[in-house]
Amino acid sequence: MQNRLIVYDTTLRDGGQSEGISFSADDKIKIARLLDDFGVDYIEGGWPGSNPKDLEFFHRAKSLKLKNARIASFGSTRKVNTPAAEDPNLRALLEAETPITTIFGKSWDLHVIEGLRTTLAENLNLIRDSVAFLRSHGKEVIYDAEHFFDGYVADPDYALETLGVAQAAGANCIVLCDTNGGTLTMQLLDIIKVVQERYPGMPLGLHAHNDGDVAVANSLAALHHGVHHIQGTINGYGERCGNANLCSIMADAAFKMEVRVSPKLALQELTSLSRHVSEIANLPHREESPFVGNSAFAHKAGIHVSAMQRNRRTYEHIEPEKIGNHRRVLVSDQSGQSNILYKAGELGVDITSDHADVKNLVKVLKEMEHLGYQYEGADASLEVLIKKSAGQYQPYFALESARVIVDKSENGFLYAEAILKIRVKDKIEHTAAEGHGPVDSLDAALRKALVQFYPGLESVKLVDYKVRVLNSELATAAKVRVFIESSDGITTWGTVGVSDNIIEASWQALADSINFYLMRTVNGM
Repeated sequence: MQNRLIVYDTTLRDGGQSEGISFSADDKIKIARLLDDFGVDYIEGGWPGSNPKDLEFFHRAKSLKLKNARIASFGSTRKVNTPAAEDPNLRALLEAETPITTIFGKSWDLHVIEGLRTTLAENLNLIRDSVAFLRSHGKEVIYDAEHFFDGYVADPDYALETLGVAQAAGANCIVLCDTNGGTLTMQLLDIIKVVQERYPGMPLGLHAHNDGDVAVANSLAALHHGVHHIQGTINGYGERCGNANLCSIMADAAFKMEVRVSPKLALQELTSLSRHVSEIANLPHREESPFVGNSAFAHKAGIHVSAMQRNRRTYEHIEPEKIGNHRRVLVSDQSGQSNILYKAGELGVDITSDHADVKNLVKVLKEMEHLGYQYEGADASLEVLIKKSAGQYQPYFALESARVIVDKSENGFLYAEAILKIRVKDKIEHTAAEGHGPVDSLDAALRKALVQFYPGLESVKLVDYKVRVLNSELATAAKVRVFIESSDGITTWGTVGVSDNIIEASWQALADSINFYLMRTVNGM
């Protein structure tokens, strides 16, 4: 075992057991390539004896030309009353033709007696025979001591004996598993110290689950105490509450610990890796995640922003660029002048701290948030607002009048039509368009009116539309907040509208979206 962090990624197996995730074989190949490019040491591909999808992955993985990682197949020790050479699970591990095989065995007497329904002595034979059989076929064997910490609490001597048997049979690394995820850090370290005293020089790893919300803390503590093989998943995906989050572990190890990290790890791509895996998993990215989340370096309080502008270390524990993330300053009713000045600087708006518009804009923002507006996810509306306040904005169109009609026939057919009168420069455009609903028809009619003046709008699409009721106690008379996300195929931007009329709120967000795009792409009127 090298004296550095050894990254063992089990996103493809343990991560795939997360609720809401179902990786296809194609998905697993894509993620394996991403992990290899990033520079992890091991990629656990799955359990070849359990399902056809994993069999397909291992078949296709044979032709992968990996630069940094090695593929591991995963399985269990042999079955009771089945010789190792005849065990279908062990045979499947050999047929996967991976250089690494990872097998798990029982450390907890409860699982031996009630799960395997065999004796403690026979369980030792299962471990011994399985490890020795795989080693005899030239495999590097990683032995996962399942439920080790719970097993140790129940019967320390037996749990420790299972490790010794695996080592004696030739296991290259012994991984202590907190399978139920409930072991707290101080207890975990006490047990690790006992293992290290009992088996000095034994190459150790840790596999932590997050049911006690300490999987990352446990992994880092183990690493600090000489356990260098660390297993986990990207974004902490995994069964129940998830596994140890490798994104956090790798960043902490690299920038906060006195431990060597492989120079092959492309840490500046960590945020990108995290987001790519989220996309393939078809899950929303966890924006509150440390290091890689969109909120990880987002500053909202005015006092924080003011201090950070003098020295970023006041409220940032690491430079976000080191892991491919970036700083964000949010504007809300918690903001002060520093937030506005920072945001104005980003937008190229020339205002200074003694500018009357700054104080006025802070006041306006606080009032608008009180009314229900929220700009944290609506940077485009915020930019329009700031430029209006600074006198650096001129609208590209104006609404003269609008009518939206929704008809429902007896046969259930729903009909929506928007009729708009739009002023562009000195011309009036009177248009109508149908849509799947009132907002869709508004969007279609507005584009129809504007595209002859601004052809680039052909590329702009509405990609997301969200409505939140702000005061539900008023029932159908409640105020709503509408968020619209738009894209031109290259960038995306968000806008917001608020009203007790959902059509009006939608129009505000839609108009801001179009004006924002034109503000960025059209030079003057």
